[in-house]
Amino acid sequence: MEILEFVKLSEMDPLYFDSSYYIAPEDAGVKAYQLLMKAMEESGYGAIAKLTMHQREHIVIIRPSAKGMTLHTMFYSNEIRAAESIPTDKVELKDQEKKLAEQLIQSLAGPWEPQKYRDEYQENVKAMIAAKLKGQEVTEVAQPHMAPVIDLMEALKKSLAEKKAAPAAAAPAVPAGPVAVPSGKKPPVRAVEPAPAAPQKRGGKKAAG
Repeated sequence: MEILEFVKLSEMDPLYFDSSYYIAPEDAGVKAYQLLMKAMEESGYGAIAKLTMHQREHIVIIRPSAKGMTLHTMFYSNEIRAAESIPTDKVELKDQEKKLAEQLIQSLAGPWEPQKYRDEYQENVKAMIAAKLKGQEVTEVAQPHMAPVIDLMEALKKSLAEKKAAPAAAAPAVPAGPVAVPSGKKPPVRAVEPAPAAPQKRGGKKAAG
């Protein structure tokens, strides 16, 4: 591995992060590993390095984390789509509207706990397969239809009202649903350009040495 430069972590756009790996030192390199990690933590810098992995060269980002250093392979700039220009400077925001949006954020604010989010689609597929193996009948559940919302302010007010209406002593509250987007808008576009056909990647993430 060859370190090319150090860049402020606050300047790194996560859009460029591809695959993530843990970095573990060999016994002889524990001190140097700890020294570099602490220096990056205290300075707020991350490293840009060149690394050969899986028989090809990668540009990678190395940054300190709570339990060691992590390595992220990096997309090249020509692999990132240019974002469409959004005329936000032409939109006038009222104090009442900003206050309402802040109230919505605070009402749904919580600590970063990624373990509480689950792949419900995968769980449902496994449950369906298990039910079929047991000879049980599987029926399709109708999905609720969300009508397009034209007034974003009304959508924010509705979300706040639903949040406040849930009694504190009742069963665990279900967070207010996502705000519907007005119809006629373009669907989300992937930020990363589709790669040409290539051998299938391995499923799990490996620790890089």
